[in-house]
Amino acid sequence: MLPFTAHARLMTGVLAGALCVLPALAQQATEPVRAAAQALLEAETSGLAGDLRITVGEMDANNRLPPCAELQAFFPAGARAWGQTNVGVRCESPVTWTVYLPARVEVHTDYLVLARPLRPGQIVGLADLRRVNGDLAALPANTLTDPAQAIGHHARIAVAAGAPLRADHLRLPPAVRQGQTVQVVSSGPGFRVSSEGRAINGAAEGEPVRVRMPGGQVISGIARAGGVVEVGF
Repeated sequence: MLPFTAHARLMTGVLAGALCVLPALAQQATEPVRAAAQALLEAETSGLAGDLRITVGEMDANNRLPPCAELQAFFPAGARAWGQTNVGVRCESPVTWTVYLPARVEVHTDYLVLARPLRPGQIVGLADLRRVNGDLAALPANTLTDPAQAIGHHARIAVAAGAPLRADHLRLPPAVRQGQTVQVVSSGPGFRVSSEGRAINGAAEGEPVRVRMPGGQVISGIARAGGVVEVGF
């Protein structure tokens, strides 16, 4: 039998070792958090055309967060499933905490570039355009993807050959007119919210537009055909 002092030292060592192991056992695993963020991005991009490539950054493996039984992923204010973004993951039970993971959504598809320089006032023809394939999410939001969106329209400004063709390069008919009552639409995984407002400025399809809502607040969105303004949620 060990002497009392030796036995006490042994038990103290065992208890200390157990206390060192407990935090590791109680630590939040990283994969479920990353998977929740991945699932949100996949749901949000399910309707997009093109070759989708989603990358989600890793959660800190040395986190001190307690394990979570109910994870809920969400987009922070101003974030969306497009390009370089962030996804929040919130623990709802049995404790509450929130982490944010960096992510990137690439949408590889065909878009239009100029086959030759464009002059102000020039009418765009098929010979002025060519298609290339690349990450649409890395380009301006109003980059055109269909020749029908450009052919027959006048150029507003000079644009160099090889440049991606954008809606604001052309004199396009307005999708939204100043003062028009518009349908403001926000959507996300499993929901779609629609309300009415009044456009503060006119905009062609794909261009930014500001809308005054009935309560007086002003929001910004993207003009779409038929008097619709798309607002990121």
